[in-house]
Amino acid sequence: MTKSYERGLFNGNVLVVKNNTIVYKKSFGFTDETQQTPLTDKSIFNPGSIAKEFNAVSIMILVERGLLNLDDPISKFDLGLPKWSEKVTIRHLINYASGIPRIESGLTIVNDEGAWNILRNNDTLLFEPGTGYRYDNGNVFLQRRIIEKVTGMSFQQFVTKNIIKPLKMTNSVFEPEFGYKNRTSCYDMDKVRCPELKFISGWLWVDINDLYKWIEAMNSNRLISKESFQTLLNNPYAKDEGGSLGRYFEKEDLQRHNGVSYKFESIFLNDFKNNITIILLSNNLNRVWDLGHIIHNVMLGKEYEIPKKSIYQAIRKESLNDVNKAIKTYYLLKENSKSEYSFENSGELNKLGYELLRLEKINESITIFKLATNEFPKNANLFDSLGEAYFTDKQYDLALESYKKAISLGGTNGNAEKMIEKIEKETGK
Repeated sequence: MTKSYERGLFNGNVLVVKNNTIVYKKSFGFTDETQQTPLTDKSIFNPGSIAKEFNAVSIMILVERGLLNLDDPISKFDLGLPKWSEKVTIRHLINYASGIPRIESGLTIVNDEGAWNILRNNDTLLFEPGTGYRYDNGNVFLQRRIIEKVTGMSFQQFVTKNIIKPLKMTNSVFEPEFGYKNRTSCYDMDKVRCPELKFISGWLWVDINDLYKWIEAMNSNRLISKESFQTLLNNPYAKDEGGSLGRYFEKEDLQRHNGVSYKFESIFLNDFKNNITIILLSNNLNRVWDLGHIIHNVMLGKEYEIPKKSIYQAIRKESLNDVNKAIKTYYLLKENSKSEYSFENSGELNKLGYELLRLEKINESITIFKLATNEFPKNANLFDSLGEAYFTDKQYDLALESYKKAISLGGTNGNAEKMIEKIEKETGK
């Protein structure tokens, strides 16, 4: 973890517990982009999708109290929804198998009012409930509103009374404002704070100790029964997608849940078989996912490799200003620090090439994609990317050449063929 922090691959808190005993707990880095305040184990983070567990478990608490049935149609709760609400059940909502209209797409972020507006004014479902899977916050939104309808309390009040207080999660808070004690802010690798926009309400921020209290309460059936926990772990409609509690891997008897919100990123691995819990909370989107799995390998005595520094990060800034200088830096690093950087990952240069393309730095983008194809001459995907950059620059002959090369290397799921057709149509060649 120290090495990963030094390599700029992790800024956040980590906790590893085995047999209910803390094996490792440490904070790396800072609470925000000013890098003035070091993180502590009391620092609170936005855990992204992990916060969706609180509505799902609240639903199961109400089921166990006899106030709800998972197979109740949501029309039962008088939410003013269209006729489709008669065939969508709570079970569909907790498993993202409802087919309800999407409340978010791309960069569109909606608040509660916007969510009601979309859901109440869309008469058609995306698919017949129970026949598909669509991960969308509309399902989360409706769970929270149903909890409010049934209990007569706000979602936040219900969770506080029935979960936060009984588990003594003393540092957890719903949507803290900037400046709230122990609150972190997320930022990017250029030390720029990310915008945090308001979307649907009801997101709980946690510190690493409180998140462990939550996981441990699930494992020891303190809030809901083992049967209810299993119901939430196993998605009957989309086994490989997971449901409200992340993915459950039956063979390994392992639960994994991760969350991303802006540049906040979190993951926990809950290994029932070996009684190991691993939690990482970060406010600087980077290698959290990889590190969670690497720590798990360390704990199981398996082989592991410390993540390498990102070559994308190392030459990104230079590429924006002087791409030839960036190429020199690339080869210099390859010569002197090969074992430290991710030179074997073709995705790093691909990502950089596309970033330059999006910024309309087309020549720079072509230069980076050419570097990538030289470094990975058997990678069809990179030739496809180079083709796209040439196509954007209207260098159709070179684009055709790149796309044909991509096909000869195994193709890119038909994309290269489509683009060749498009170029031939446009140029009449």
